[in-house]
Amino acid sequence: MSSTRPDALPDGGKLSALNDWVNARFPLKKMWDEHAAEYYAPKNFNVWYVFGVLSMVVLVIQLLTGLFLTMNYKPSSAEAFASVEYIMRDVEWGWLIRYMHSTGASAFFIVVYLHMFRAMLYGSYRKPRELVWIIGMLIYLALMAEAFFGYLLPWGQMSYWGAQVIVSLFGAIPGIGESLVEWIRGDFYISDITLNRFFALHVIALPLVLLGLVVAHILALHEVGSNNPDGVEIKNTKGPDGKPLDGIPFHPYYTVKDLVAIVIFLIAFASVMFFAPEMGGYFLEHANFEPANALKTPEHIAPVWYFTPFYAILRAVPDKLMGVILMGLAIGLFFLLPWLDRSPVKSIRYRGWIHKLALTLFAICFVGLGYIGVKPAVGIYPLLGRIFSVGYFAFFLLMPFYTRIDKTKPVPDRVTYHD
Repeated sequence: MSSTRPDALPDGGKLSALNDWVNARFPLKKMWDEHAAEYYAPKNFNVWYVFGVLSMVVLVIQLLTGLFLTMNYKPSSAEAFASVEYIMRDVEWGWLIRYMHSTGASAFFIVVYLHMFRAMLYGSYRKPRELVWIIGMLIYLALMAEAFFGYLLPWGQMSYWGAQVIVSLFGAIPGIGESLVEWIRGDFYISDITLNRFFALHVIALPLVLLGLVVAHILALHEVGSNNPDGVEIKNTKGPDGKPLDGIPFHPYYTVKDLVAIVIFLIAFASVMFFAPEMGGYFLEHANFEPANALKTPEHIAPVWYFTPFYAILRAVPDKLMGVILMGLAIGLFFLLPWLDRSPVKSIRYRGWIHKLALTLFAICFVGLGYIGVKPAVGIYPLLGRIFSVGYFAFFLLMPFYTRIDKTKPVPDRVTYHD
């Protein structure tokens, strides 16, 4: 009787043997099956459902480009600005890596905002996905902190003064405000110590938090299952094999579609990166091409565009403490959405005109606040900021009332398909 030696196995046999060896010691196949090959997603996903995977793509871009940037960056107030210029001018392909990272920061918020808006359209924050939504909002908070700490690192004029303004906001907290500001800065003013600690938080601490929250977000989502444009729970209708009749395996059906979306996204991403990396001063402010100067204040200080909706709310209130409270409340109200919404249906497809109008006005107010936040607080802008702020908060605070009285349509038992 002859025997086959391991080194005589064909390539496929060797790979199969290696695969079996790994799976006997690590649940690789089990994880793949649970979260891809045998994870059943609704059949009627539309284009709104690509932004989750696009946020993962941008996260990878940011981690990889950030890693390469740290190889030449100097976290020192005397060398930070010059090291960024060195990366841009002298490091081979350094300009490309830096522009990928700066463009990626804005792209991250674009896809995350669209991802959040999709959840609001189809009620993906409703039972049983409350925890998925809350973890997603924690990801959003961690992303804001990550962006803020990274914003100081180029040590340009807007980086320095933007950090000065934002950190000083904590000084409005009664009793502990001044001590808290000093603790955040690590000094009596934005200095070398501040830059070092922001660098550590941006490069090490917050990326670890983000990765952990992303894993928790995916695990929570796959535990309860994905929502769909109809808001129908596909787990309620299963076939004889125990699998949802209105579901299909995520792989290969949605991985193929996601690849198309990723290619389109990367084309748009590359177009911005190569032809308009500054995006008219919205992605990279013109003042940030000057080294930080504590004795020279920029003519107009404003945060990056993805923070400006909340900055506009802050400026809309004359009282500093009340402005800080409202700015925090503007973010915190998102966490309460699962309990503020009292509608018997999830998806906007089956809601009445009141909710559709409210969500449309909310989107207009949010975009309007974002635009006003980058403009000086003169002329008509303060008044518009107050009007849009009222509309923003009305969406949340009135939600328990208008969602209860809004007339809804009957929800189908099975998912439907729309072009």
